[in-house]
Amino acid sequence: MSNAFEMAMPWWQFVWRGVAGYLAAVFMMRIVGKRSFGDMSTFDIIVLVLVGGVLRNSIVGHDGSFQGGLIAVASMLATDRALAWVCTRSPWFNRFVEGRPTVLVHDGELVPGALERVSLPKAAFRRALHTEGMEDIGDISIARLEPNGRITIIRKH
Repeated sequence: MSNAFEMAMPWWQFVWRGVAGYLAAVFMMRIVGKRSFGDMSTFDIIVLVLVGGVLRNSIVGHDGSFQGGLIAVASMLATDRALAWVCTRSPWFNRFVEGRPTVLVHDGELVPGALERVSLPKAAFRRALHTEGMEDIGDISIARLEPNGRITIIRKH
């Protein structure tokens, strides 16, 4: 029972590892692109679970203590709150962290190369159309892939 409370490293290492792990994960997910969040396939979920397992090792190492994990999680949550605080006060930083929406369809025409640039298969785009009760791209005024991975579709009037 005594091993549950013996940390393998000083508390401050859990803090900096938690902060660094969180920021690295945000950066890597930002590079991967928006589609990963909006239309997750089975493979995307598997990758996400594996990333979490590997990241855990980077953050807590061989530590199996109760408080080591709590310190790391608290550090990641505090970093998330700090990042959200900065994003709400700086539009430039928010665009840097979240990205910009990508226009996929404009005035009933598919923007050339837009789906390829964001790695969005046409089948996934068609599913988004069907979700909105639409069949024809010509009925769309604008369709955008939002920074959160969702596809917003505005019909023509």
